Amino acid sequence: MEPLRLPTRQGWEWIKQGYALFMKAPLLWIVLLFICMIAAVGISSVPVVGQPLMSLLMPAILVGLMAGCRALSQGEELELAHLFRGFKQHTSQLVTLGGISLVGQFLILGLMMVVGGTALVGVLMSSQPETDPGVMLQAIAGAGFAVLLGIVLFSLLIMAMQFAPMLVFFRNVPPLQAMKLSLRAFLYNALPMLLYGITFMMLAILASLPMMLGWLVLLPLVFTTLYASYSDIFPPLKEAAGTPLEGDIIDHDEQEHF
Repeated sequence: MEPLRLPTRQGWEWIKQGYALFMKAPLLWIVLLFICMIAAVGISSVPVVGQPLMSLLMPAILVGLMAGCRALSQGEELELAHLFRGFKQHTSQLVTLGGISLVGQFLILGLMMVVGGTALVGVLMSSQPETDPGVMLQAIAGAGFAVLLGIVLFSLLIMAMQFAPMLVFFRNVPPLQAMKLSLRAFLYNALPMLLYGITFMMLAILASLPMMLGWLVLLPLVFTTLYASYSDIFPPLKEAAGTPLEGDIIDHDEQEHF
């Protein structure tokens, strides 16, 4: 399995495709994301174990939303039950993927401490969010090379986790191999990813005015556009006669009418 290399303009197509998926069930998308946010806040608020537990469960939660995207792309209904798909199928692999990500985060923070970022890591790891901007700026200024190292390593980890849950869930790819494929896919498609990121940042600014109401649409787009990019970069396997073996791709002919 090899990720496709796509043209730069595809970054904009992912947003269009994601919006089309959202519009197939807009109210239910908002409800599902609200449930996810409440659950995430509840789990994360558990002392000591909350944040690590959330990291372990995040891939399983994410693939539930991706299963909903696939159902819509196949002409099926989006349902509340989709949220729990990651806890019914490939659960151990998805939790393992979350565990690898969690260990990676701790290793990166440890490396940052080794190269002089102890104060910054202390602020980042504090159970109480830092409200004084001066303290954060001072910690960043004192960290020096640790800041650059952290940005590079965390960026690579994010890229490796971008498509890994979907590869584990839809393609039954082992967690480590899924992370390698995800990183390769991101690097192969750096330009469309850049266009997508810039466009999404502009939309985020617009969505914040007035009163953050635009995020009712933009937050679901975070996930529907993620599915759109996955299904473009990792298209369905084909039989000899050319019939798709799986349905995790958006109908591009339908999108041309969007």
